[in-house]
Amino acid sequence: MSISAVSTPEIVAAAIFGIAVLHTFSTKFFAHLAHVQPRHAGLWHLLAEVEVVFGFWAFVLVAALFSLSGKDAAVDYLEARNFTEPMFVFVIMVIAASRPILETVMATVRLIAAMIPIQRAVAVYFLCLSFIPMLGSFITEPAAMTLAALMLRDSFFSQQISNRLKYATIGLLFVNISIGGTLTNFAAPPVLMVAAKWQWDTLYMLSHFGWKAAFAVFTNAAVLTWFFRRELAAKGKPNGTANATAVPRTVAGIHLAFLVGVVVFAHHAVVFMGLFLFFLGYTEAYKKYQDRLILREGLLVAFFLAGLVVLGGLQQWWLQSALTGVEPTVLYFLATALTAVTDNAALTYLASLVEGVSAEFKYAIVAGAVTGGGLTIIANAPNPAGVAILKSSFDDQSVSPLGLFLAALPPTCVAIFAFLAL
Repeated sequence: MSISAVSTPEIVAAAIFGIAVLHTFSTKFFAHLAHVQPRHAGLWHLLAEVEVVFGFWAFVLVAALFSLSGKDAAVDYLEARNFTEPMFVFVIMVIAASRPILETVMATVRLIAAMIPIQRAVAVYFLCLSFIPMLGSFITEPAAMTLAALMLRDSFFSQQISNRLKYATIGLLFVNISIGGTLTNFAAPPVLMVAAKWQWDTLYMLSHFGWKAAFAVFTNAAVLTWFFRRELAAKGKPNGTANATAVPRTVAGIHLAFLVGVVVFAHHAVVFMGLFLFFLGYTEAYKKYQDRLILREGLLVAFFLAGLVVLGGLQQWWLQSALTGVEPTVLYFLATALTAVTDNAALTYLASLVEGVSAEFKYAIVAGAVTGGGLTIIANAPNPAGVAILKSSFDDQSVSPLGLFLAALPPTCVAIFAFLAL
């Protein structure tokens, strides 16, 4: 598309999107302002919340559309957006983080850890970064991110581990979650965007992506666990936070049924939202088996993703142009880089609109999209969920974008090797 054919709203949207991306890399600056300028601390704290960034700039974009195109055009644009994914991530986060689900998964992790001939805390850490990301291929990546982040927080991040280990862990977690959902055709957002149109079933995903992703996930987890094994053994708390009231198996089973139901109807908001309201009623009826539901954290993450949907809808004019006519290997690295500053699901969706592409093009764009999914907070839909859960353990309660990027680079390189060389 030539520049002359681009509309003014599209140019404005691209500029606002660029500012929003820069804002995500500047949240620690706003957190610092909150300390040095207490008079306006509330505003600076708001702008320092990474989950608020894209929602805030989406509001600015909508205001600009009102001014440039009028009320009807702005409202029509919003109503044409699909907000199913933000709603789904909110629901799956809250259900997956409920105590019966968390205790069930933690018991499973402890059972497997007991079979591994290494110190228990070290084994639990390894499984949180390998087994649970791979589990994301079945319970969806946002659910896997929520479970892994909560277990890491309770067992390790709350035990005064070093900043070096914190950043190495969150960087690896984001990469492994992004690639760990590729064993099936329904769990990873970037795969979901193309699976139906390109007729990719689970067998195709397993044979072309899944086994390579498994190699990278377990290699990454094993190397990092070995590297920090002494600190993990000394400070880790493999049993997490103990609860006085044991959860009956029937209650845990009902929670699992709600989780499965939401996963099965992930594309049907009217169904999974109905299940979620039923779930809220059930948790209220059995309060003694519940901890606080992470409604606030889930809503903030949904706000972030909804903002990304609004801002991303007007980026097609430059993103799609960047993806066409590129040699597959170059396209793979281009997709990896673009994912870091956009969103891998948006990237693959735009690629699916290009007609007559080769099998090499399809593989390169999806492999690159999942490879780059751990480099930034905005690169993969589950990442804001992980940040929302773990950020309280970091300085200024904020995850440094540069620290995350540097920590995610080594495991990203392993993923590059797996997808290009194996």
